[in-house]
Amino acid sequence: MSTFLFTVVGFMFVLALVVTVHEYGHYIVGRWCGVEVSTFSIGFGPELFGWTDRRGTRWRVAAIPLGGYVKFLGDANAASVPDPDAVNNLPPEQRSRSFPGKSVAQRAAIVAAGPVANFLLAILIFAATAFFIGSNVLIPRIDTVQPGSAAERAGLMSGDLIRAIDGAPINAFSDIQRIVSQKAGVPLAISVERGGRTIDLTATPELREIKSPLGTQRIGVLGLQASRDPADWRVEHYGPLESLAIGAGETWQIVERTGSYIGGLFAGRESIDQMAGLPRIALVSGQAAKAGFIPLINLAAILSVSIGLVNLLPIPMLDGGHLLYYAFEWVRGRPLSERFQEYGFRVGLALVVALVIFVTWNDILAISAG
Repeated sequence: MSTFLFTVVGFMFVLALVVTVHEYGHYIVGRWCGVEVSTFSIGFGPELFGWTDRRGTRWRVAAIPLGGYVKFLGDANAASVPDPDAVNNLPPEQRSRSFPGKSVAQRAAIVAAGPVANFLLAILIFAATAFFIGSNVLIPRIDTVQPGSAAERAGLMSGDLIRAIDGAPINAFSDIQRIVSQKAGVPLAISVERGGRTIDLTATPELREIKSPLGTQRIGVLGLQASRDPADWRVEHYGPLESLAIGAGETWQIVERTGSYIGGLFAGRESIDQMAGLPRIALVSGQAAKAGFIPLINLAAILSVSIGLVNLLPIPMLDGGHLLYYAFEWVRGRPLSERFQEYGFRVGLALVVALVIFVTWNDILAISAG
């Protein structure tokens, strides 16, 4: 299969999976709350094919596969902007089955269900990988220390076995990378085992820029080389509960890294180069597809968390914007005015469009630069 086909197939698989799960979260909780669902669409624009189920919901696949939506009774459009006039003209029984006819708590639950479904998908993918395949673990032994590095200045030596960093136990070399990468410029208390003795050291990771398919990343590094001894590798297998815990932990780590990145953007520590849009996601999806199904499904898990987090941003048009409106409604005891909500949705649409244009242009520059 050509690189282009890998890219198309990988991208469509990842996007369809993440979008379908997100929208199904809205759909199923809406059904549980007794809301009538008009449309469940994967993609936007003209319908390619579809069917209508016995409840009257139109399930459709549309021509522009760059998202999806669930349209409930009482929604004016695919963005779930309310249509008060249409709702007021409904008979009382049907109005009770409309989205605006539900309580604030029910509407908030329906809206939050999309991002929650994305997080659950990631947890299940990571858990299934841990349960069925296990994980290759490299013990946290240092092979070499780069001259002049932060590790050398701290007194770390070849052969040291790192046992803990800032009190957190270290079981694999990947644990070191995960912690250190987020702690550039922050002194870390490191406990190492050397010659049968435990030695406590302090090391401050240095900030370094590295190139990746998703752009330039600014991470903390100590200057360590992992052990190259094949005997230091082991395969670990996990039970169902352990696997779920691993899945939840992996998902939370992505949330933490994303939060750290956003905070770093405002603090000037991070680069906007890491903000990737659909072109670079497609590129990485193709690379993952060529590597095999497991890398591809794990990429879907990572993107699922990202989609869930983006949708929780308090921007009208996104799920987080709807939740913000419901919070105001709950505090005030009545909804915000229709005019205020309309202006908010317009501003939100402008922000979303501007963000899409920015990240797409950012992707074009990054891809053209190789």
